Amino acid sequence: MALHTSLPWAKTPLIINAPMGGFAGGALATAVTEAGGLGMIGAVDDMEALDGHLSKVEARLDRVNGLLPIGVGMLPFITKLDAAVSVLQKHRPAVVWFFAARELDHYAEWAERVREALPHSQIWIQVGSVDAALQVAETAKPDAICVQGSDAGGHGYEKGAGIISLVPEVIDAFSARSHHISVVAAGGIVDGRGVAAALSLGAQGVVVGTRFLAAKETRVHPVYQKAVLAASDGGQSTTRSKLFDNLRGPNPWPLAYDGRSLVVESFLEHERGVDIEEIRRKHNEALKGPDAGFGEGGKDGRAAIWAGTGVGMVKEVQPAGEIVEEMRSEAAKVLASVSARL
Repeated sequence: MALHTSLPWAKTPLIINAPMGGFAGGALATAVTEAGGLGMIGAVDDMEALDGHLSKVEARLDRVNGLLPIGVGMLPFITKLDAAVSVLQKHRPAVVWFFAARELDHYAEWAERVREALPHSQIWIQVGSVDAALQVAETAKPDAICVQGSDAGGHGYEKGAGIISLVPEVIDAFSARSHHISVVAAGGIVDGRGVAAALSLGAQGVVVGTRFLAAKETRVHPVYQKAVLAASDGGQSTTRSKLFDNLRGPNPWPLAYDGRSLVVESFLEHERGVDIEEIRRKHNEALKGPDAGFGEGGKDGRAAIWAGTGVGMVKEVQPAGEIVEEMRSEAAKVLASVSARL
């Protein structure tokens, strides 16, 4: 079954907002779903907050086949499974998405528990390598896998590849082993051209994070958003580093992960050899200011400003639904144009 047909409200091509923890709340998820995409809420470790976001969505969206037509992204490495299942069972989202388990085998336990509690919800898992995709496919047996390339903003595999090679290799590996699992692509996709490229690689949908940092419904500090809009040349203005997860204190993320942020003063000091304790002191003091540590929205900031390499193509704040419709329309035009040139 094609992925979009298992999500009856969805239109093609399928646009999914990334479940950006702390950024993607109920308002963003609702707007994306209303536009024919798959809206995602990014949970962190506060299940009471997640319950509040889901309650707001329930007030806006009708259930489809008994399920709330959105997804919820969970972080197994910091989330308590029992607490998560309780909230998920209460609201019954259409998709439950797992990312960043401490060990790949842990996804199977999460998938089993969620399937018991929500037998009609889909299980999606995000990975960043072919080997991880195969292991997860065989142990957790998800309905879909998000293949995240190294251009993605925020957290992902420290060692990785771009989607142009990663997505088709995962699809080929699945085909060779008769795994009938849908694949969606993430990493560097910010407009319809990226959507068209991902579809050409074999993905059934795309996951978009950085572009939605400029959505009106996203929960983002205005200085952070200003920095995203001002950035250009994303391969140079952003960087991947474990430093960003060491700014508040010792890094809590699993070893395989780092994060991509705009280059900020904390990173520049790290490059100059400043001691991590001094960088943390300045960072944590800056967080108390009215700019929340983001400075003037440029390199002078101390807090991480998570963004992908496509950040240079994000130039205006728009309603989330408008972003979805614009990307979908542009992708269709790009694919038709390419076909006409063949």
